[in-house]
Amino acid sequence: MTEPAASPRPQLSSDATFPAGFAWGVATAAYQIEGAVNEGGRGPSIWDTFSHQPGTTINDDNGDIACDHYHRWESDLDLMAELGIPSYRLSLSWSRLQPTGTGPLNPEGVHFYRDLLAGCIARGITPYVTLYHWDLPQALQDDGGWPARQTAYRFGDYAGLVADALGDLAEHWITINEPMCAAFLGHSWGMQAPGFKDDRLAVAAAHHLLLAHGLALAAFRTRRPGTKLGITNIIGNLNPASGSQADLDATEYWDAVSNRIFLDPVYRGRYADATVAAYGKYGLTATGEGAGAGDLVQPGDLDIISAPGDFAGVNHYTNMLVSAGPGTDGTPSWTHVQPAPSSFGWSNTPEALKAVLTRVAAEYTQLPLYVTENGVTFHDYVDPNGEVRDPRRIDYLRGYISAVGEAITDGVDVRGYFAWSFMDNFEWAEGYDKRFGLVYVDYGTQTRIPKQSAYWYRDTIAAHSPAAKTAPVTAGATA
Repeated sequence: MTEPAASPRPQLSSDATFPAGFAWGVATAAYQIEGAVNEGGRGPSIWDTFSHQPGTTINDDNGDIACDHYHRWESDLDLMAELGIPSYRLSLSWSRLQPTGTGPLNPEGVHFYRDLLAGCIARGITPYVTLYHWDLPQALQDDGGWPARQTAYRFGDYAGLVADALGDLAEHWITINEPMCAAFLGHSWGMQAPGFKDDRLAVAAAHHLLLAHGLALAAFRTRRPGTKLGITNIIGNLNPASGSQADLDATEYWDAVSNRIFLDPVYRGRYADATVAAYGKYGLTATGEGAGAGDLVQPGDLDIISAPGDFAGVNHYTNMLVSAGPGTDGTPSWTHVQPAPSSFGWSNTPEALKAVLTRVAAEYTQLPLYVTENGVTFHDYVDPNGEVRDPRRIDYLRGYISAVGEAITDGVDVRGYFAWSFMDNFEWAEGYDKRFGLVYVDYGTQTRIPKQSAYWYRDTIAAHSPAAKTAPVTAGATA
């Protein structure tokens, strides 16, 4: 496969600057790409269970095979290196490393991830590793899952074991990816594993996911004091539909229950009053002071949750317009700001990412920020020339990467940008219908074809990172 002849130039905003050492990368998640769900001693996760229930995913798709990365990781890393990608954010499968969520690590799982991380290093790719990207071992779910406090402690134990077994192979570690999605999409909205629709369970899960972050951070600090640690939150940009007080209040509500519920505990050491007002009926309190043994927020929890990290991860996809008119569940309604051209119906409004980064730096933390996920879906296809042209993704990436550079110019300390995703993959409840990748995957043959955007990103990295080196891409049709 050769590069499309008319790849656009990597021109970004003239106001965008990027510091030396800026981490240019791509991201993936274990369940979305690995496959091999019954190999190497791996145990079942909640996503194995959920995706095998009829009607939970588009076309009843599942991650049993996905991108077969478990068997193809070497050629996938070769392709990443050939595309000049300096950094790779990946996640570890908890159920591959610790099949039941308790006990010693599975040696075959440890071997796989040691090889994978060493393979990154051998190719000059810096790994950024996420401990948890939604694949809770099913055995822990059977014991109560994230709504049960004990799960947070099991995660802390798991993090300590990972630090011992793999912590020498990466400097940057992310504890939890998007606790908002794991808590609310999985326990309130019912659209992700484990598929519940119970706000009380969702609020308990949210608190315990944050507690798990703090416990994992402490475990890593003890065993690997030289590593850099942080949590990644998905942060939407919220805009009132009008200047009316009702719409302003509605915007504050959504901010309190989607953004602030995860930002305030980590960076301010307490839940915001607006969040407690919304969820106090489910046991959420500001600090846990004076709590009894059975209360959700216990004394000392917020000290654990707000222990200092080394960086803050920011995932951003949505720019929302909020109005007071109730949605189907009675809460204020929201819609995506236009234009929203993606196959998800999500917005292409780069200024929203700049606003989010500026807000986090101004209101929450002076820690270095990393954009750990940002990307867009389109109905990509292989044309008669065997090429995948995606000019709309290039337009999207140009705008959002420029927004990151503009935030840096304005003084926001952003240290990296990771495009979601390296390759098309199993997009959770959307199955294989949504394609985020810079690399096209033909799932039937497992052929990888770099899209036009992959070459554009390669050239953008080279233009803004003088030390970056690329090799001719010859692996476009690996099978």
